[in-house]
Amino acid sequence: MKKTFLILGAVVIFMASFSKADLTREKTVVATATVANHAALQSNPGEKLINKSDCLGCHNKTNKIIGPAYVEIAKKYPATEKNINMLADKIIKGGTGVWGNMPMTAHATLKKDDAKLMVKYILSLKKK
Repeated sequence: MKKTFLILGAVVIFMASFSKADLTREKTVVATATVANHAALQSNPGEKLINKSDCLGCHNKTNKIIGPAYVEIAKKYPATEKNINMLADKIIKGGTGVWGNMPMTAHATLKKDDAKLMVKYILSLKKK
C-alpha cells in the first residue's frame, strides 16, 4: 500500500513538473504574439506619432473625449490634399469653433510633415 502511494506521488510530481514547463513556455509564446500583434496594429507612421504625442489626452479613435473621435473627423473631411494641409496646420497652430467651444492646444514644435502623417492616418479611418 505504501509502495502504491509512493509511486502515485512520484507520478503526480513528475506530471506536475511538465505542466509548469509547458505553462511557462505557453506564457512566453502568448506574450511574444501579443507584442507582435500590437506592433502590427500600430504599423502606420501617423498612428505611431499620435501615440507618442499628447493627442490621446483629448481624442480617441472611436469615442469623443474632449475633442472629436478620429472617426468623426474622418467622416467630416474627405482625404484631399487641401484638407490634409488645413488639418495639419490646425494641429500645429491650434484652433476652436469647429467641434465646439473647447480650443485645441497648439503643437508648435510639431513638424508639418509629421502633422500631415497624423492627419492622413486619421482620415484613413473613414468607414466606407
